[in-house]
Amino acid sequence: MTTVIFPSASNAPMAGGEALIEIRNLRVEYGAGDHRIVAIPDLSLTIRRGESYGLVGESGCGKTTAAMAIMGYLGRNGFATRGSIQFEGEDLLLATPARLARIRGKRIAMVYQEPSASLNPTMTIGRQLAEVPELHDGLSRAAATQRVLDVLADVRMPDPEQVVRRFPHQLSGGQQQRVVIAMALLAHPALLLLDEPTTGLDVTVEAAVLDLIGLLREKYETSLLYISHNLGLIATTCDRVGIMYSGEMVEEAPVIDLFRKPTHPYTRGLLDCIPDLASDKRTRTLSSIPGQFPLPHERPSGCVFGPRCGDFVPGRCDQHPVPLEPATQSHLVRCLRWSEIEPKPAVRVSTYVEPEAMAPILDIDRLSKSYELGGMSWSRNSVSTVKANEDLSFSVRQGEILAVVGESGCGKSTFAKVLTGLETATSGGIFFANQDIARRAVHQRSQEVKRAIQMIFQNPDSTLNPSHAVDFSIRRSITKSGVRKGAAAIAGRVAELFDLVRLPRQFQKRRPDQLSGGQKQRIAIARAFASEPRLIIADEPVSALDVSVQAAVITLLLDLQARDKTTMIFISHDLALVRHVADRVVVMYLGRVMEQGRVEEIFSPPYHPYTEALLSAIPIPDPTKGRGRRVRLTGDIPSPVNPPAGCRFTGRCPRKLGEICDSVPPPEHKVSSTHTIACHLPLDQLVEVTSVIAAE
Repeated sequence: MTTVIFPSASNAPMAGGEALIEIRNLRVEYGAGDHRIVAIPDLSLTIRRGESYGLVGESGCGKTTAAMAIMGYLGRNGFATRGSIQFEGEDLLLATPARLARIRGKRIAMVYQEPSASLNPTMTIGRQLAEVPELHDGLSRAAATQRVLDVLADVRMPDPEQVVRRFPHQLSGGQQQRVVIAMALLAHPALLLLDEPTTGLDVTVEAAVLDLIGLLREKYETSLLYISHNLGLIATTCDRVGIMYSGEMVEEAPVIDLFRKPTHPYTRGLLDCIPDLASDKRTRTLSSIPGQFPLPHERPSGCVFGPRCGDFVPGRCDQHPVPLEPATQSHLVRCLRWSEIEPKPAVRVSTYVEPEAMAPILDIDRLSKSYELGGMSWSRNSVSTVKANEDLSFSVRQGEILAVVGESGCGKSTFAKVLTGLETATSGGIFFANQDIARRAVHQRSQEVKRAIQMIFQNPDSTLNPSHAVDFSIRRSITKSGVRKGAAAIAGRVAELFDLVRLPRQFQKRRPDQLSGGQKQRIAIARAFASEPRLIIADEPVSALDVSVQAAVITLLLDLQARDKTTMIFISHDLALVRHVADRVVVMYLGRVMEQGRVEEIFSPPYHPYTEALLSAIPIPDPTKGRGRRVRLTGDIPSPVNPPAGCRFTGRCPRKLGEICDSVPPPEHKVSSTHTIACHLPLDQLVEVTSVIAAE
């Protein structure tokens, strides 16, 4: 096989800064003998000293494999069969295991997507962190402990002296991520690899972590490699960005150049998938990239993106390997037709047909849910009460989409469980179909109510039986609800649902492990709609999906919802997506409603200070556009066992008035007939606040 040397950033002129790491023509394979799969056919990239580089692409494109090759963590069946990884003048692919062990942690460190995977549950935080300077720098226990405290302070960990005595399970997700970042920085590495470092974090915690990494990058002069499918994160944090597709770099440019003038059709497709704050479902339909991502052993000849490209020319684009060539001095693209393709303006046309305004279908009246926690063995008589939901009141009209937003621990999922009957309310009412179902568990509800309320979960695997074909759960839902009777009618309804969610009917007999994440989520949507429900609760239904798949699934959900006039409770922490999807929004914090109103009212002043912070934290997927004021929260959500007596947000509020916020519940300001804000700040002061979202 002939080796084709493609241009890379290492071959392109650099605007200052020497190379820290150069990957040249890297090929990575998995398997044994003749049964090998090529994960990365040929990858070249360079990261300069002090630079922040973003690597973007859909799941399976090879981003994480590239990082694992740098770390030497390809496993027993992974092999770098060609190329080199030059780090500070040394080829890591030729380094001995002992040499790699010395480099890892000391000169190169990695922050993984799931922080708990990096933390030993049986060791205290302090002992785990102290191992790094003890091992790499030979520090004494006392000196290592002091460095740990210093670095925990650098990552803005509250009360480091107490944190070092705790175990991982005693920390929140945001605190665990700070600990993992501190662990990576303890030896002052030259290169920090960040693999989806904020995927599981709330938007406010994500913003704080990204700000923190940026400050630490400057302090320690560390180069960063961000691996992400979140273009908003990349636009906010990176100097240059590389777009990967099926193991190949298809475009690379300075981040502003890439967002201002994307050149490869795949990059343009990714950018068109992202919701923006200037439009919604009434003005824009999210675009999705047609077709499926190819499996490594099914790569097409010629351009690997060809089968999904609208500008593909048969006989030209499918003949020979496509080189990565300069579009400008610092902008590289792997496309034969990049100079011929006229940029298409972003589509801003909506296909959404809004249902007619109808009467309320769901009324929530002063709903509360508390849990009693027994004391420890030495205080068996003590009982603590967790107030998960407190005095929730709002209504939802038929055919409307109500978004419930807030950080983890705000009570969103508890509300969903009470609504579906998985939990029962402590007090208050849920009025649905002329019944109060708040204190009725699911087995106590009528068949009509059980059929009418369905849920779409964040993880579709939770509704799919791995031992059965994917049509099993759909048939079961139809049978249990009684909407169709008889084998022929049920089979017809299953086929109809597969058509509605745009999956081939032959997929009915596939097992879940034979489908992609997006395909499984479509099956979960089909199952939820199988009983012809009146109310759907969608709990983070697309948060685990790539942006292209996310766009397709959201468009599908909106089409089905409008077609059947189904009411939807949409639970999410992605506020850009909420802006696109929702008709009305409820903002929750520590079990209480802070603000509610129509979506356009929530996204423009006046805001509750908490809403203001949430909106300020939204990553804008375009570095060419400015953003409004930035509001950053400090501290963590208080324990629901002992919430503040006054405003729940008082401990983190940047606009706190004083003792009244600590001791007196806030009044509810009625901004309009549909918009309310619970806050001690006078309404005229809230109205005068400038927007935290920059004008288009």
